[in-house]
Amino acid sequence: MEMYRVGKFAKLVGVHPQTVKRWIYSKKIRAIKIGKEYRIPHSELQKILGDRGGNRIAIYARVSGRDQKNDLERQLEYLKNYCKEKNYAIEEIITDIGRGLNENRRGLKKLFKLVKEGKINKVIITTEDRLTRFGFKYLKEFFNHCGV
Repeated sequence: MEMYRVGKFAKLVGVHPQTVKRWIYSKKIRAIKIGKEYRIPHSELQKILGDRGGNRIAIYARVSGRDQKNDLERQLEYLKNYCKEKNYAIEEIITDIGRGLNENRRGLKKLFKLVKEGKINKVIITTEDRLTRFGFKYLKEFFNHCGV
């Protein structure tokens, strides 16, 4: 079972650590005291994020080169229509033009930042290879660890 320290939990939820402690004391969230510190189960993170108005969605589209801009537009249109059908409110639209093996894509870095800061809780892509050519399972594990 995944457990978070107060500071990490606060970052993921987007509040001050003192607020998290208040939630613990008022029994809004469940926590386990280990020594002088509290550990908060992942289920509590999901509970809090669920209370925050449901899904905070980021859509991500990528093409390998500038000559594929039309394909990028088609991906975005498909993702927007999908979200509309599901009644998802899109918080962020992130695009990249670059190879799937390139680790320095601006959009991918922005996506990681949003995930780490708990600003989104769902990422919508057309296919796995739009996010990365190899290592999708690692990214999925990272996102799941952050509650996405």
